[in-house]
Amino acid sequence: MDQSVGVVKTQSFEFAKAPDFLPLDSGEKLSPVTLAYETYGNLNAKKSNAILICHALSGDAHVAGKHSADDEKTGWWDMMIGPGKAFDTNRYFVICSNVIGGCKGSTGPGSIRSQTGKPYALEFPVITVRDMVRAQKTLIDSLNIEKLLTVVGGSLGGMQVLQWAVSFPERLVSLIPIATTHRLSAQGIALNEVQRQAILHDPDWNKGKYTKETLTGLSIARMIGHISYLSDEAMHHKFGRELRNKEKFGYDFSTDFEVESYLHHQGIAFTKRFDANSYLYMTKAMDYFDLAGQYGSLKEAFRQSKIKYLVISFSSDWLFPPYQSLEVVQALKINNHDVSYCEIKSAYGHDAFLVEREQLTRLIHGFLKSLESYVA
Repeated sequence: MDQSVGVVKTQSFEFAKAPDFLPLDSGEKLSPVTLAYETYGNLNAKKSNAILICHALSGDAHVAGKHSADDEKTGWWDMMIGPGKAFDTNRYFVICSNVIGGCKGSTGPGSIRSQTGKPYALEFPVITVRDMVRAQKTLIDSLNIEKLLTVVGGSLGGMQVLQWAVSFPERLVSLIPIATTHRLSAQGIALNEVQRQAILHDPDWNKGKYTKETLTGLSIARMIGHISYLSDEAMHHKFGRELRNKEKFGYDFSTDFEVESYLHHQGIAFTKRFDANSYLYMTKAMDYFDLAGQYGSLKEAFRQSKIKYLVISFSSDWLFPPYQSLEVVQALKINNHDVSYCEIKSAYGHDAFLVEREQLTRLIHGFLKSLESYVA
């Protein structure tokens, strides 16, 4: 029977202290840098069983377990990590770090700038997915891990996975990109821009120097984003046109439908756990991500990435539709790399990677089993 990893503690890794720095794609330099991270399981003597989990836009380092015995909520991918689960912590050493630009312990726009004693706010440099991965690699170096058995993540996390493939292939045995893309589409950029505009036009945002604990603009941004995570079928089955606590229309602009109430709840809840400026920076990093643009072509991007891949997409994902995963698969095959692909039939849309436990577990368990010779 599956078990929990139990109570876990978030750790901090500090690096790039002056005169050192973390170079960024923008040409800026970041110093010092803190990464919040959590680990589960134990690193074996050969240090051959390490797995890095990369989180999506609203995720963080807390991927499994609880921070205290009284916590009602577990980590964001708890269904996949723990004894007997897909990433079996009796077998593997699992690592997850909060990306730079985030707001859950890693250096980001809400961090205090040593030179001023005030939060960076919009003085924080714009970051890219490659910057995020560069910082993650420094953490892996600090743990004295020569090669990661695999790196796995969905959505923005999947972008990080693909960036690992092209930036540090020599440090990898395999990769599992899930529900992701090698470059954000025009539709994806458009959705991100509308969300950012909701924040930028909030009168309390104050050019990033807000003091209010929750911003309506961030709530609206999350509502927009949440719509893109669900499929039409999922929304139909979950809400349909059900009314909220009433038998007929109100014929006014109050909340009529269950789906409206759900979105309001999601938006308000999100403002209590996430930072508006981090949302701006992380969506911009997604917009800039373009492997073909970085390397001239997708084929060229993956030329040196001679590792093993399991690429997973979901049939009803319209934010990162399956054809985008297939573009990655095609580029890998052109380079004669070892790649397996599966499109999971699911009604859950983009959020399927957070829901489809049984199918994901079966695929990932089989894939990791094929890597046993490296772990042993």
